[in-house]
Amino acid sequence: MLTELRITNVAIIDAVALPFERGLNVLSGETGAGKSIIVEALGLLAGQRSSADMVRAGSDKAIVEGVFDASACQQVIALLDERGIPADDSTVVLRREVVAAGRSRAWINNSVVTSAVLAEVGSVLVNIHGQHESHTLAAPDSQRALLDAFGAHDELVAGVASAFDERNNVRAQLAALTQRRDATAKRADYLRHVCEEISGADIQEGEDVRLEDEARRLAHVEELRMQAGYVREALDSEESGAQTQIGAAKRALDSAIRLDPSLAPMGELLDAAAIQLDELLRDLEAYASSLESEPGRLREVEARRDLLFKLTRKHGGTLESVIAAAAEASDELSVLDSAGIELGALSQRLEVSERHLNESAGRLSTARAKAARSMSKAVEALLPELGMADGKLEVATVARGEVARSGAEDVELRVSLNLGHEARPLSRVASGGELSRIMLALTTVLARIGDVPTLIFDEVDSGIGGAVALQVGDVMRRLAEQYQVFAITHLPQIASRAHNHIVVSKGPKGGVTTADVSVVAGDERVAEIARMLGGNATSAASRAHATELLAAGQGTTVADGHKVRRKAKH
Repeated sequence: MLTELRITNVAIIDAVALPFERGLNVLSGETGAGKSIIVEALGLLAGQRSSADMVRAGSDKAIVEGVFDASACQQVIALLDERGIPADDSTVVLRREVVAAGRSRAWINNSVVTSAVLAEVGSVLVNIHGQHESHTLAAPDSQRALLDAFGAHDELVAGVASAFDERNNVRAQLAALTQRRDATAKRADYLRHVCEEISGADIQEGEDVRLEDEARRLAHVEELRMQAGYVREALDSEESGAQTQIGAAKRALDSAIRLDPSLAPMGELLDAAAIQLDELLRDLEAYASSLESEPGRLREVEARRDLLFKLTRKHGGTLESVIAAAAEASDELSVLDSAGIELGALSQRLEVSERHLNESAGRLSTARAKAARSMSKAVEALLPELGMADGKLEVATVARGEVARSGAEDVELRVSLNLGHEARPLSRVASGGELSRIMLALTTVLARIGDVPTLIFDEVDSGIGGAVALQVGDVMRRLAEQYQVFAITHLPQIASRAHNHIVVSKGPKGGVTTADVSVVAGDERVAEIARMLGGNATSAASRAHATELLAAGQGTTVADGHKVRRKAKH
């Protein structure tokens, strides 16, 4: 349970500490005093999104800290243990800071955590019900979620969603393969032509470069032969050729070596040069002999080059892209050969996944039908206590034409609030006040099966008053026998039922409007109830009425976790 809420620099709040007790805690105050800010602060501890607008003007950061006694909530202790967060004395402290730049940080028991972990732990400790929920109650998704929460259908709902996703995944694979097969069938003639054209060309890697070199040589045979002759003449002329000159140099060097043996390495180098020159002359002779005019071969090379050029122009610009195009066409054609087998296998998988989905949805439908009957009875039993003596609630399950991710049926809350009237959809029948009371009845029923120790109600009493408000207050007080309840209210009938009454007020402090809170009891509480009644809070009549409300509302106290009943004093 929540024992204390500390708020610093949030909106118009400077620094407040709200003490909470077991049972029903209420927060009242003038409109605009800052009651909604406290709910927003609690929302931060439950992992809701933060905003820089929440930071009090002139402050660097806003801080919200909630102290919880988790001794009776083993679920949260186990959750903290899984996350490696200490909770030795069963005290859990949630802390959230929002800096003026908009960023936020979170801690649990002084351990830094992500906002996701804070939300996970916070949702186990507090459950916030706002006035907006009464309006979303008319949405089909909200009604289905309420029924599934009542029936504890989490595993069944997850099973249907998983089976639905699997079925859709197989469907998508089947559709994609069918589309590929059909597209390939339309292109089959073209693809076969590509394969035949390229494979018939028998292309070799690097062939285009080799053909270019050969074509250039064949086109310049006479010039190459002439240049080869010039080289031979320069190397092998009897008078001035390089070979003659090297011979003369060798004879001179040999004579020098006989006089100075240290020149021997030079002689070896000159011998090697002579040998290489001989090899060069032989290669030139062979090259010159091979240079013959071959007009036929040149035409063949040019024709081959033309063929390769046409293929590269059609298939990517390079010889490698042509070879790749043939491989791709072959792979695409292979789809036609393998598609039949793969489509058969996928069809079998689809049949299995459809059966699995229908079976999962069937189990969920059975559970929902059973839960719908129980939920209808449980809520109907509360409606008379909330001022709807003839109210009837039907939780109807309406079959869909096809199983969806959320199941095989829609859920619709139908109500009849007057005797003899047929049940109709909630959104078409209930007024704002009636919606609030039905929401409270549903929350009360769900709370009985939930484990969240603290329930927060943010003005869910909107649109009601008078005797109905008294009945709503009594329901909240009875709910507080099992759970800690915190209600923000503007109704004196509800406030008078509280075990702990906190008042929020605002006024100037240091030249800045500031909200503050105080726990009221005795005469102060009588004065606050009198103010809420709308009369003169100091008049004897208003105070007498407030005193009567308080006396009637204090029929039950909650102390040390034990329920104690006593008769109200009149």
